[in-house]
Amino acid sequence: MINNKKVVVVLPAYNAALTLKQTYNEIPFDIVDDVILTDDHSTDNTVEVGKSLGIAHIIVHEKNRGYGGNQKSCYNKALELDADIVIMLHPDYQYTPKLIPSMVYLIANDVYDVVLGSRILNKGARKGGMPLYKYVANRILTLFQNILMGQKLSEYHTGYRVFSKKALVSIPYQDNSEDFVFDNQMLGQLCYANMQIGEVSCPTKYFPEASSINFSRSVTYGLGVLGVSIKYFFHKNTFIKSKLFKAI
Repeated sequence: MINNKKVVVVLPAYNAALTLKQTYNEIPFDIVDDVILTDDHSTDNTVEVGKSLGIAHIIVHEKNRGYGGNQKSCYNKALELDADIVIMLHPDYQYTPKLIPSMVYLIANDVYDVVLGSRILNKGARKGGMPLYKYVANRILTLFQNILMGQKLSEYHTGYRVFSKKALVSIPYQDNSEDFVFDNQMLGQLCYANMQIGEVSCPTKYFPEASSINFSRSVTYGLGVLGVSIKYFFHKNTFIKSKLFKAI
């Protein structure tokens, strides 16, 4: 705990057997109280590795739900465990668990409601091997979103996120997509709910075992991001409302 706040790490996994142990072993258990592993119907032995590590809370999907569906299970279980701070950490070791204390303390001390690990600050993305087309798309989409949503984030597309309980219960994340655009919908909802969002510079690694979506899925995601931004703008500034934000 930090400041009497329960800290829970959630690991949304899909075929993460080769990197799960390395990720888990770097989690700072001096401040982390619980770990949740959600396996999205992997075809490898991710679950067996999780059990061998002694992870107490393992959720196994009987069929593949998608990246967004996997996260929904993670957050539902974290809230069920009465978590005050929830860290979404990819178990593919693309993001370092060593940043957890820095990110968590910002929430535990009521500085922010949400903290993102930004790959763009300090040029972490390209240094870590992010493909050029993904970097360019990241910058264009982020600029577009900042303009339409009135924000100043360095990126909206990182998978390293820390949430306060207040932030998670303030948005209807259960109604979001079960695909990759879930992440962006969630951030749009948090912005609309006026949650305070901070960023920490985060190095990242691109290597064969790390998860990554292909070009066609990236295009689908990009179009989804544009849709979130446009819906946000019209919902906030016109009579055209979106169900993404109605319940907030």
